[in-house]
Amino acid sequence: MDSPFWIYAIGLAAQVFYTGRVLIQWYRAEKTHTSPSPTLYWLFSIAGSTLLFLYGWLRKDFSILFGEFLAYYIYMWNLKAKGVYARIPRSVPIIQAVIPLLVLAAVLRHPADFRTEFLQNADVPLGLLLFGSAGQFIFKMRFVYQLVHSIRHQESLMPLMFWIIATLGSLMIIVYGIIRHDWVLVLGQIGIVASIRNIIILLTPRHEKDPA
Repeated sequence: MDSPFWIYAIGLAAQVFYTGRVLIQWYRAEKTHTSPSPTLYWLFSIAGSTLLFLYGWLRKDFSILFGEFLAYYIYMWNLKAKGVYARIPRSVPIIQAVIPLLVLAAVLRHPADFRTEFLQNADVPLGLLLFGSAGQFIFKMRFVYQLVHSIRHQESLMPLMFWIIATLGSLMIIVYGIIRHDWVLVLGQIGIVASIRNIIILLTPRHEKDPA
């Protein structure tokens, strides 16, 4: 389905934030030879996810909405763990928490239209929709794993499995985006390079990272 350029512009703006978070984390990873969890990563995540919610709604793409909803509130948890919400007005996280619910309410306002436009969309056959949703599910499950791991250690962390899951999910989303002719989704997966690099860093023995 071809969309007006302004809709693609919204999706592209979302991917700019997502690419920005990748570059920030990647730079810190190369500098420290660890897998850091920068505050800016989560701030950019919230901004990108908000825009991608809108993009998925306008593109009538259920897989995008599904994927963003899975991770959005985990982004918020990480910002809370970083102490961000303690330094800003209380209304900000409240507004952030409501945004995805408003989008879903708009999408589900007319169940028959939702079924026709999102689940029975001729541009997204059921098999492709399921594949795209599975890719989004796997991709976003890295944040579920990250959340559980971080809660156990009582701080925001990005462990090895986070990047392994990210790489697998990225590959599926790239395939989905190519089939769907959605270059915004494909470009958004440039982060797969950083995911692979983080895996290499975490698997490299410490003595090889710090030469004498």
